[in-house]
Amino acid sequence: MITRSLSALARALAAREISSVELTRLYLERIARLNPKFNAYISVDEEKSLAQARAADDMLAAGQAGPLTGIPLAQKDIFCARGWLTTCGSKMLSNFVSPYDATVIERFNAAGTVILGKTNMDEFAMGSSNETSHFGAVRNPWNTECVPGGSSGGSAAAVAALLAPAATGTDTGGSIRQPAAMCGLTGLKPTYGVVSRYGMIAFASSLDQGGPMARSAEDCALLLNTMAGFDERDSTSLDRPKEDYTRDVEKPLAGLKIGLPKEFFGEGCDPDVMKRIEEAIAEYRKLGAETIEVSLPNMKLAVPAYYVIAPAEASSNLSRFDGVRYGYRAPEYADLNDMYSKTRAQGFGEEVKRRILIGTYVLSHGYYDAYYLQAQRIRRLIANDFVEAFKQCDVIMGPTSPTTAFRIGEKASDPVQMYLSDIYTIAVNLAGLPGMAVPAGFVGGLPVGLQLIGNYFSEARLLNVAHRYQQVTDWHLQHPAGLD
Repeated sequence: MITRSLSALARALAAREISSVELTRLYLERIARLNPKFNAYISVDEEKSLAQARAADDMLAAGQAGPLTGIPLAQKDIFCARGWLTTCGSKMLSNFVSPYDATVIERFNAAGTVILGKTNMDEFAMGSSNETSHFGAVRNPWNTECVPGGSSGGSAAAVAALLAPAATGTDTGGSIRQPAAMCGLTGLKPTYGVVSRYGMIAFASSLDQGGPMARSAEDCALLLNTMAGFDERDSTSLDRPKEDYTRDVEKPLAGLKIGLPKEFFGEGCDPDVMKRIEEAIAEYRKLGAETIEVSLPNMKLAVPAYYVIAPAEASSNLSRFDGVRYGYRAPEYADLNDMYSKTRAQGFGEEVKRRILIGTYVLSHGYYDAYYLQAQRIRRLIANDFVEAFKQCDVIMGPTSPTTAFRIGEKASDPVQMYLSDIYTIAVNLAGLPGMAVPAGFVGGLPVGLQLIGNYFSEARLLNVAHRYQQVTDWHLQHPAGLD
């Protein structure tokens, strides 16, 4: 049962092969037994989960079920959920119980899904390895000495370890795609504004986007059908007609034009990883696709531009965590200013403090024009490069990450090397485009992810391109050993 797709689970629930309560108990028992090994979940509340499962069983019995009714899911601990501890992986929010639901959580609740628990993450989504969490590093189920990727590493590890059939993640610079690639999953970052950010604790508001993480493109399409849609409470939410993201999954790929950016296929990527990417692209040629070389000339500026813009927005967003209204407060202080200073010094981890300092610096008088405005100009150039590339092709392909999962602690002392883990993903966020990671083989027993990048609002096409590849390969069906 635990290896079935979401649609197969839905059929089993509809046929009364299993109840939602029984399915939820199955996963809760696995979490209790295996989570100490992987540290994928921060919080689990069996009582709340089983109450939702009983309500889902009532919906199923009454014939009111939808495609996801009764299916348990893991939720990244960046989404506020009423009555649940919502920490964002930080000491600053380690005691915060949310009084309301994020829009994403509301929509899953309305669909009749069950929250299995809140998954571990890099603190305030700042990291590429899930080592910055206040609650400890998450371990990759394929090799527990390695990172799962970040910041959605807890969600990725939970699905890879069969502790959830699917999960939510968020992607600011690659934080769905990179952990999906490192854990052998399919992950989708939608076009910016397609999924509401209301109730999703902000890191960098112009870059953050929620999305699904699952074993297959078909499962991601089902999840996105629930997650996507206009939300008037989010000023960046796009008012567009509702889509069925499963509608094109079986469409043939004959005539598909795949763009291969020369900047993705030069130096900087592990040769064995690149070999798996080239093998995946060869499969697409067999499926009838055509490949052409394209160029993204400003790609080399994506990482420096991102690490000006994202910390600047983080500096502003995280100013609300001051110990006054909610969250952590320093136990001893002399006056109000001392309370602010000690609360933030004690409540934030080193990576978060580093980015707040960088962001405050680039926004300060005398540096705003030189750094922040210049980075925004580069951002526009990067977006324009994609516009030009998509005049020649339907989808862009390349690596998701330059390496497979690295060992825990390997890059912790070198922030720049850690930042370069997202070198292939960051430009997609700066441009606001949709992107996917799809399992494409292994190197040294660790998964490799192929990245698919689409034009604005082409999620259904991306899911189709990913699904057709998954019909002729079985990388997405493989699981780490020793999980029974």
